Amino acid sequence: MDIDDVPQEGNRSLGGHRKALYARGADGQLALVPSRGWEAEEIVTRQAVEELDRLAAEAQERARAGTGSALEYHMYKARMDSLMLAQVTGLWHWRVRRHLRPEVFRRLRPALLARYAEALGLDLATLTRIP
Repeated sequence: MDIDDVPQEGNRSLGGHRKALYARGADGQLALVPSRGWEAEEIVTRQAVEELDRLAAEAQERARAGTGSALEYHMYKARMDSLMLAQVTGLWHWRVRRHLRPEVFRRLRPALLARYAEALGLDLATLTRIP
């Protein structure tokens, strides 16, 4: 992309901030160019956030019904999926998926709960309950 082609349409999801994009200058060299974003990016971001909100609401209902864990709800509220949570915590993905089951989550060691709490930016008390 050339410097003159860097989108400046604006993206409300950036909150008035700009982001840096690489673009080719007149001399053919890459340069960092500030961008306000573009409409297509905003639409896709909004759809992704709406989907994560929907998943969080469903996880909250499952947790209240006893068929899901509080971890699943907090994971989606933090805009993560199980793979991202596994990467952040350094755990195997299959273990994180297993911990989403309520009977397994209830038996987790305090050290492992602390690891999840830190990754999600929560305290232990918040991690183990559903709002």
